[in-house]
Amino acid sequence: MPNIKVQNMKVAVIHDWLTVYAGAERVLEQILLCYPNADLYGVVDFIPSRERGFLLGKKATTSFVQNLPFARTKYRQYLSLMPLAVEQFDLSGYDLVISCSHAVAKGVITGPDQLHISYVNSPMRYAWDLQHQYLRDSGLDKSIKGWVAKWLLHKMRILDVRTANGVDYFIANSHFIRRRIWKTYRRDAAVIYPPVEISKFTLHEKKEDFYLTASRLVPYKKIDLIAETFTAMPERKLIIIGDGPEMQKVRAKAGPNVLVLGYKPDDVLRDYMQRAKAFVFAAEEDFGITPLEAQACGTPVIAYSKGGVLETIRGLDDEQPTGIFFAEQSISAIKAAIISFEQEAARILPVNCRNNACRFAPERFRAEFMTCVENEWGRFQQTLTTATSNEV
Repeated sequence: MPNIKVQNMKVAVIHDWLTVYAGAERVLEQILLCYPNADLYGVVDFIPSRERGFLLGKKATTSFVQNLPFARTKYRQYLSLMPLAVEQFDLSGYDLVISCSHAVAKGVITGPDQLHISYVNSPMRYAWDLQHQYLRDSGLDKSIKGWVAKWLLHKMRILDVRTANGVDYFIANSHFIRRRIWKTYRRDAAVIYPPVEISKFTLHEKKEDFYLTASRLVPYKKIDLIAETFTAMPERKLIIIGDGPEMQKVRAKAGPNVLVLGYKPDDVLRDYMQRAKAFVFAAEEDFGITPLEAQACGTPVIAYSKGGVLETIRGLDDEQPTGIFFAEQSISAIKAAIISFEQEAARILPVNCRNNACRFAPERFRAEFMTCVENEWGRFQQTLTTATSNEV
């Protein structure tokens, strides 16, 4: 095979599904900026518009799942069909295939003369180490329906391991996910942190007397726990921004000092982030972009000490701390962390929070990603040359 420069290669980029503009889609967008001539694939694409050039205006080539009944709103119900769906994409004409995966995208079929690099936001959490938590939160830990869900997840695990064998090179979005990839697939991975749009979140040093949390209201985010904690601390004010299936549960646990605003546009969220005395984060996340957006505003973060936040927040043991951690997802632990934060707040300077967040700018992501691909492409070409020589 001739030595093709990366810039001249034919590139395919595949994403799991395109339904919202969230953290995984921001990573995808930056990958497309690295390779603007790449073709985009996805199991489904239901994002109605490409405002402000989102994804470079590209529409994805989609699978048969796109046309199944109620797929627009119930696409996750077809998860068991998605491994089959991605296998139907004919990518044989591409030199480089990049999958941006947290579920099934890495399962595309490639040949021995194609390089497949997979950027993994996480192995399927709901199928692996967090299965029991997800089943409990969904009410599927018991009953016949629960056993069906467990059987399907069992089959997904088998397929997930099989598809890992088709990846030539893994990139993890954090060292936490690198460990999860090793635990799940017994494969090593490079680490390239996701991009954070630092320029959209400017430093604001004057803070007001309220705390903030913002997230989609789903069980593992533990927003109801944060609301319950502040309700037990009526002298402190909490603002909650976000919407989702847990809305009624969150409202039920919110006392008079907890204001649940629901969904708000980006400019409103940014304004609250800039003015809040601290951002509270209780989820175990693979990486966690929102805490970095808060730090970009100069706002400290009070976070659960597990997952990717340990790599993005500098605790009180650092010379220039940007936040404080609590060790368990409980009211008592969060209360103690809030009290500790108020005692140590003078040590956590807004400018240090901002400087820490700047380490994760999009330009840094693109440079690291392209360098990684260039290096791996060179090694891959050398392997092909050696194999050809041996055949001769």
